[in-house]
Amino acid sequence: MKSAVENLTATRVKLNVEVPFEELKPSIDAAYKTVASQIQVPGFRKGKVPSKLIDQRVGRGYVLETAINDGLNGWYQAAVQETGVRPLSRPEVEITEVPDPSSTDGELKFQVEIDVRPEVELPDYSGIKVEVAAAESSDADVDKALDELRGRFGTLKSVDRPAKNDDFLTIDITALIDDAEVDSASGLSYQVGAGTMLEGLDEAVSGLSVDEEAIFDTTLVGGEHAGEAAQVKVVVKAVKERELPEANDDFAQLASEFDTLAELREDLAKQAAESKVVGQGVEARDKVLDKLVELIEVPVPDSVIEEQLEQHFSAENSHGEGEHDTEEHREEVKANTARAFQNEIILDAIADKEEVGVSQNELIDYIVTTASQYGMDPNQFAQIIDQSGQVPMMVSEVRRRKALAVVLGQAEVVDTEGNKVDLSDFVRPAGEVAEAPAAEEAEEAAAAVPSDDPAAVKF
Repeated sequence: MKSAVENLTATRVKLNVEVPFEELKPSIDAAYKTVASQIQVPGFRKGKVPSKLIDQRVGRGYVLETAINDGLNGWYQAAVQETGVRPLSRPEVEITEVPDPSSTDGELKFQVEIDVRPEVELPDYSGIKVEVAAAESSDADVDKALDELRGRFGTLKSVDRPAKNDDFLTIDITALIDDAEVDSASGLSYQVGAGTMLEGLDEAVSGLSVDEEAIFDTTLVGGEHAGEAAQVKVVVKAVKERELPEANDDFAQLASEFDTLAELREDLAKQAAESKVVGQGVEARDKVLDKLVELIEVPVPDSVIEEQLEQHFSAENSHGEGEHDTEEHREEVKANTARAFQNEIILDAIADKEEVGVSQNELIDYIVTTASQYGMDPNQFAQIIDQSGQVPMMVSEVRRRKALAVVLGQAEVVDTEGNKVDLSDFVRPAGEVAEAPAAEEAEEAAAAVPSDDPAAVKF
């Protein structure tokens, strides 16, 4: 078999494949056996019909067509391996020549057009310069951390006043569509300002006292009427506020391993400073990746964008979220898809150049961290990704993170005050970027590499 590559664009190629009759013959023999098992000829057992009788009954052309159809994928895969192209899209095949059915000579010729991963030229990425925010923690940061800690030990007490932001309410709600009740719930707990239930609820309950009610228009987000406009009546049954314990030595002993409030504040100050440094690392990583995308041109195939659009909005429609299919949302998905694709191509190229590998321990660490983000048992999560064939994807993700860490470790990072920033604690010796300890930093870090968001395509 012969195969040759013709470059059509930076991301699309045409494979020209020629299969000589000698390599086509095993498929023809297999096709005769297939056809023999499908027809019945008096005097012959099923599957034992001679080839000449098959030619008389169905024609040699049909057998040849069956052989080509059955063998086409194998020849295509062989051509891909021989030429070294890395397909991204479904192949578009055109058969240009077939052997004469009456002959035992000739060859099969076909062409395949596919989108492929683009090859990129890497510049010198050592010493990329980025600026990040200064990492100075203040007394306000310590006060905020202390208040958050006090909040964990706070208690709720009923108050006789109108509801305000951050209050905890007990509410009854009833949803109506065209004056007909479609859903209701009683005794729901809700914190004013959380924004986790229905759009418009926070505004409706603010200022209400016990046994007062309000009606507001919204879009339902769950149940069989999800996505439909409705009127919702909400009745406040209880208003409570969080009462925080007094910040003193007794509280320090209750909430920590320290004996005094001064020692607790000192520890919180240390944590705040460390959090600021991690924030600098996350910001630096984002900006280094932005610089790489600016420096390296990565063409994005249209098929990648179109496939992700189809997957994204098909998923939304199946969940009753079709109203989100707007031109603005489509442009957002396109931009996220293109950026995720560019990130992957660039980081894979850097990983190849730097000969980045992934050890079993690194993969396990990543799986454990990812499982915790989903609130799952690591062993159960590992079984799921193994059964779904996603382990190679996980390995690629760790490899890209390590490649980005290599570039980050070579970057020149300064803060807004001109001070050099030491990220040696942020970039681990193994080459993996440290994870941010708080949820906010973790979310920011995830944005630095191809994410699991539906709007970010996986390849």
